[in-house]
Amino acid sequence: MPEHFRYGPEAVAHLTARDPALGRAMERIGPLEREVNPDLFEALARSIIAQQVSAKAARTVFSRIADRFPDLTAPALAAADPAEIQACGTSLRKASYLQATAQAIASGQVDLDGLAQLTDDEIRARLSSLKGIGVWTADMLMTFSLQRPDVISYHDLAIRRGMTMLYRHRQITPVIFERHRRRYSPHASVAALYLWEIAGGQT
Repeated sequence: MPEHFRYGPEAVAHLTARDPALGRAMERIGPLEREVNPDLFEALARSIIAQQVSAKAARTVFSRIADRFPDLTAPALAAADPAEIQACGTSLRKASYLQATAQAIASGQVDLDGLAQLTDDEIRARLSSLKGIGVWTADMLMTFSLQRPDVISYHDLAIRRGMTMLYRHRQITPVIFERHRRRYSPHASVAALYLWEIAGGQT
């Protein structure tokens, strides 16, 4: 059975009380079941592959990589020829990012198991030191693998789109985003889940 992001009535009550517009949308949409991936390396690989491509294309490329590398681990990709990774349908630059990330993890430069002991900002700094990984990727890993409760990414276009749709803003500036983020805290991750739904056409 797939695992889903865990949240309960406390998060719903907090967001509804602090943000009535979001609360009404949450009531209309109902409970969400967003699948999470506890395999941190696989989740990082998927995030790198997904950068600047459609979800469908990312799934296709990842499926090909998984077929070519049945043992989809950091040591396996660290030892691979980047051209072999590229042959799965990704760019050579992304293939090099995947391998560099795998090498950093396989060598112990980055301890994925140790991320759970770090703060959100420490995780962002640690992962952003790797080529091809930025704040957005770190935020997605914290949300959909570590299930951190208070993560929402300004760098996610769909989240900002959801905000413009929900609040009728013309644009989401960093100042406006931060105002909403403070209102959502400490349950910003749940707010993000619903903003994604709103951006996808659920109102």
